[in-house]
Amino acid sequence: MDLESTLDELYALRPHEFTAVRNQRAAEARRAGDRELAERIRALRRPTVSAWAGNMLVRKEPDKVRPLISLGEGLREAHRNLDGEQLRELGRQQHLLVGALAREARQLAAEEGQSVGEAAFHEIEATLHAVLADPEAARQWAAGHLDRPLNAPVGFTGLEASAGATVRPASPDRPEPRPEPSPEPAEDAGARRRREKLDDARQEAEDAERQAREREQAHEEASAALERSQAALDGISERVAALAQELDEARERQRRAEREVRDARDEASRASRAARDARRRADRAATVAERLGGGS
Repeated sequence: MDLESTLDELYALRPHEFTAVRNQRAAEARRAGDRELAERIRALRRPTVSAWAGNMLVRKEPDKVRPLISLGEGLREAHRNLDGEQLRELGRQQHLLVGALAREARQLAAEEGQSVGEAAFHEIEATLHAVLADPEAARQWAAGHLDRPLNAPVGFTGLEASAGATVRPASPDRPEPRPEPSPEPAEDAGARRRREKLDDARQEAEDAERQAREREQAHEEASAALERSQAALDGISERVAALAQELDEARERQRRAEREVRDARDEASRASRAARDARRRADRAATVAERLGGGS
């Protein structure tokens, strides 16, 4: 047993399962003589629902980790270098991607039987914003061991234009600068990288939004199929109950008929014995009468 594998195990559990298994693993480490590991395991905190859902997103959709972290790198570079119009565009892409991934995390939690309320949903969004803003937050999230939601550092909210943040707008009174006849190669390369990252971020956001819509549609279809199956099961259950009642009534009629057959058989047997007795008496009487007639 080691700490990393224990972290992987514990933070994959649903929140209500965490404490019991954590205490069990700590006790196992203590029995194995590793008191330091036991104490470190015992100190682990049960994850909130939002942190657990964020961990689920990392574990079940690992292909989404690198794109989100790459988008964060592009956003941070844009935050340092781009003008207000470009920041607003990146903020829109950020909003789309975070919303899509937060809905996907909520859906993954629902598939595990764990509901995610509105407050927890907003905490998931806050964690994803933090991942985009802060490399250390991205590292923590990508490990899949969060026990609390993350918050973006102060000063990075300028990317989220839809949340009312202030960005530096392009001035309409200022003429567009003339392109330099011979721009420096380093500036060309930097601008090209920023454009590429912006294009990648836009594509990733659109892909995430499309996947989220597909998952939501699949969930709705699965829910409708579940309702139809439940209705069919209810109908079958009612029919089975009715057939069971009919079977019970038929068995009761069968038992009554069997009793009547036994009674009739007994009565026939008695009548047969009575008939044989009557026949023997008649034969004896006839014999006596014949003897008496022959003597006269």
